[in-house]
Amino acid sequence: MIYSHEVETMCPIAQGVAHGAAPIPEEAKWVKAKEVKDISGFTHGVGWCAPQQGACKLTLNVKEGVIQEALVETLGCSGMTHSAAMASEILPGRTILEALNTDLVCDAINTAMRELFLQIVYGRTQSAFSEGGLVIGAGLEDLGKGLRSQVGTLYGTLAKGPRYLEMAEGYITKVALDEENQIIGYKYVNFGRMMDFIKAGDDANVALEKASGQYGRVDDAAKLVDPRKE
Repeated sequence: MIYSHEVETMCPIAQGVAHGAAPIPEEAKWVKAKEVKDISGFTHGVGWCAPQQGACKLTLNVKEGVIQEALVETLGCSGMTHSAAMASEILPGRTILEALNTDLVCDAINTAMRELFLQIVYGRTQSAFSEGGLVIGAGLEDLGKGLRSQVGTLYGTLAKGPRYLEMAEGYITKVALDEENQIIGYKYVNFGRMMDFIKAGDDANVALEKASGQYGRVDDAAKLVDPRKE
């Protein structure tokens, strides 16, 4: 260690206040984190690219400083999906400090990693008060059956009004309208479930029917319209 002449000539004075790090909640424990391995937690959040034209939802499950599970979901940029493919290979096995300082290729994914790092090291995680934290695989629970991201795609114009294109349940096939042309429900196809049925041996048309459903007052509709064509 090299000291300046000014510091060398100073007399030593004791540090009276030294209470250590403030404890943070981690998996039903209060931890005074001093090293990366002291950090555990499960959380997810969103990052965005510099021009704010795309977004990434990143989910991380960290055990003793090491990322054990990563779910990368992207929206708004086709190139980001390829970056996410690389990020899913890069992240597991790295410490959160390594991941913070690793190029995850896409601005949005890098930003999401930065924001999640802050949440995790400050103890703001979903698993903060869960004894033992969440199991590896908990990141897939948000996807539901069919393991497909929940996506909402809604479009509207002043001239022609709203169009529901995709909701959490799935791809919208018909929008139900009442006598005043107001939306009162919709029909949908859950592509994740449909593919599961097809892989299980069902004919495509049978799988389509089994994976279809409706929400709202569809049975009371004055008419049903295709939101992409009508």
